[in-house]
Amino acid sequence: MPRPTATLIVLLLTTPALAQVTDPEFAACIADLKTQARAEGIGEPVVNQVLDQVRKVERVIELDRQQPEFTRTFADYYGRRVTEDRVRQGRALLAEHRDLLLKVQDTYGVPAQYLLAFWGLETNFGSYVGSMPVPDSLATLACDERRSGFFTAELMAALRIIEKGNIQHADMLGSWAGAMGNFQFLPSVYLRHAIDADGDGRRDLWNSLPDAVTSAGRFLADLGWERGYRWGREAKLPDDFDYALTGRQQRRPLADWVTMGVTDAHGRALAPLDVPTAVIVPSGGEGPAFLTYPNFDIIMRWNRSELYALAVGRLADRIAGAGELTRAPADAELKLTFEDVRALQTSLNLLGYLDDEPDGLFGPNTRRALSAFQKERDLRADGFPSEEALRAVRSASESL
Repeated sequence: MPRPTATLIVLLLTTPALAQVTDPEFAACIADLKTQARAEGIGEPVVNQVLDQVRKVERVIELDRQQPEFTRTFADYYGRRVTEDRVRQGRALLAEHRDLLLKVQDTYGVPAQYLLAFWGLETNFGSYVGSMPVPDSLATLACDERRSGFFTAELMAALRIIEKGNIQHADMLGSWAGAMGNFQFLPSVYLRHAIDADGDGRRDLWNSLPDAVTSAGRFLADLGWERGYRWGREAKLPDDFDYALTGRQQRRPLADWVTMGVTDAHGRALAPLDVPTAVIVPSGGEGPAFLTYPNFDIIMRWNRSELYALAVGRLADRIAGAGELTRAPADAELKLTFEDVRALQTSLNLLGYLDDEPDGLFGPNTRRALSAFQKERDLRADGFPSEEALRAVRSASESL
């Protein structure tokens, strides 16, 4: 057999489809994905065209473990997203695209400032919509154990989009997690909610602002956005407030919070309405407090992060003319690593406050478990991982 030429060696090393030979686990996973795609009725040409070319992207796995919604403090996250520059840009775009935004607002009930806030947080108003091949990102995540089922379904949806001719395979670019276009729709969201608003026969979330904004409005309406209501507001808590009552799971009528002495951020009385409301303190009792209403939960159905939802709500308020927070996030916030959170979750599991597999993400369940631990030990039960709280958890678990 003749020896391979230098050119052939280069091709063997650089061609994506062939490079997977060196990763047998990924190759086996792709073979399984191809079988599943065929079983779901996706045509053989698309299955082979796309999945024969996908490559594993290690950077995608790294980014999945470092999601800012779960690894940054509220002060850091909020400060990077609700900026004066973004507020000014949002207000300018509100004036520039007023007719389109008001049309979508009238149709779907989502105020213009919220559409702009989502656009601003997702892609900085379209300035960066992602450059990673979506099939590569989704295949990498589908073959990773953490959320394989979820991303497998998204990969199947991406194949259907390509098969329908909505976009060419080579043009399907997006984020590391497979989100696409101005508002970063996942493929399944695209299939269910994207609209051809400009009438050109394509649902183009990358290059058509009417398609993108209208699709975002429809998506939020389909999620259950309540017309005429805001997301929530900054609040002021009384000195004797019981922080064990905080958290989205502890909703009660706004009237109940008013009775407890909760006011707006400036100390003014709120109307005692029968609106389901929760109190959230994202940086503990030393930072700002927020009252959240049902539309806050709708924002979280877009992105399951309280920090993200707070940033959307506050950016929308600022674009509409509101001022800065009256109480800044606490300077003493801790930045926890993925492993720090896993260690905390492991300890809380051992102590009986948490019954979840440690995933390294500081979400609502972990916060609630920490709050319960704090309350039983006469600490301020704000669910905030302060140094004092972390020391107490560590000490308690080590004494078992």
